[in-house]
Amino acid sequence: MDPRVELAAVVKKLALETGFARVGIAPAGPTPHAELFDEWLRRGWHGEMSYLARDAETRRRPDRLVPGARSVLCLVAPYAPVGEDAPANPSVAFLARYARGRDYHKVLKKRCHVLMDRIREVSPDFEGRAFVDSVPLSERSLAAAAGVGWIGRNGCLIVPGLGSYVLLAEIICNLDLPPDAPLPDGCGPCRQCVFACPTGAIADGPLVDARRCLSCLTIEHRGEIAPELRAALGRRVFGCDACQEACPHNRGVPPGEAELTGERRVTLAEILAWREGDWDAFTRGAALRRAKLDQWLRNAALAAGNSGDTSLIGPLRRLLAGGAGPADAVAWALARLGAGG
Repeated sequence: MDPRVELAAVVKKLALETGFARVGIAPAGPTPHAELFDEWLRRGWHGEMSYLARDAETRRRPDRLVPGARSVLCLVAPYAPVGEDAPANPSVAFLARYARGRDYHKVLKKRCHVLMDRIREVSPDFEGRAFVDSVPLSERSLAAAAGVGWIGRNGCLIVPGLGSYVLLAEIICNLDLPPDAPLPDGCGPCRQCVFACPTGAIADGPLVDARRCLSCLTIEHRGEIAPELRAALGRRVFGCDACQEACPHNRGVPPGEAELTGERRVTLAEILAWREGDWDAFTRGAALRRAKLDQWLRNAALAAGNSGDTSLIGPLRRLLAGGAGPADAVAWALARLGAGG
């Protein structure tokens, strides 16, 4: 057997034994789908995320992050919910499923380091670096190139048997491993995610307008949310899983890892009463920390306006009186609840 093929098989076996659900290998050279990324930037669909345009050149070449790199190990961990969520409760804030458990950055980075140590035992010359959504790296494109899954219309990586409720990690290394073959597109004529998007952010292709995406607006956007998009927010306070909930490939998938799924819950009234210490306690050790207190308060105020729950008028007024609240969002919510003026 070709030594490269044999080593690749050993590395994949170690990855699965370390706890990853899928692993594929991509070359560390030019990243595929660069033309789609360029088109996305040209349209301005990255919105306020200017760092994506600034690091575009590095994003195209994994070997710029790790000089001398030959291969990228693309790794997957699932976070599919255990059963179905309870029926929508207007008093409970919606949190994206990927952020309900422990901070996946730390969980997967630690797991990568364990895997790297094990690889070094069978290949002493191994050198590499692990990355989990923290550097300019086209993770989904690399995973698609490695045959782990394909990029769906909603821009998510869809993994056969696991769907799109997956988190990604990469190890860029010096091992010369044969790359895996990409999978064919599995979306076909399906448009369920396009129809399900509350704001029409999904185009007919793997490009999403971040300026309209509720996930980006609630987590990345720091200013006011445009009035025409506020009603579509519903009770979403951190992220939006609407396109994933509609995807047929997410039906019947096995439950994700316990430490990545989590059970964090919080009501809108609780968030509206938050101060810095409350935000710190609730988000500590979770990816929820990506959004700052002012964003949580803004999102919760808008969600309160959408809830129809008049018991939230008092918390909204107290937030406004405290002087630290998002005045525009609170005023909009009070008007929606019939308490404006």
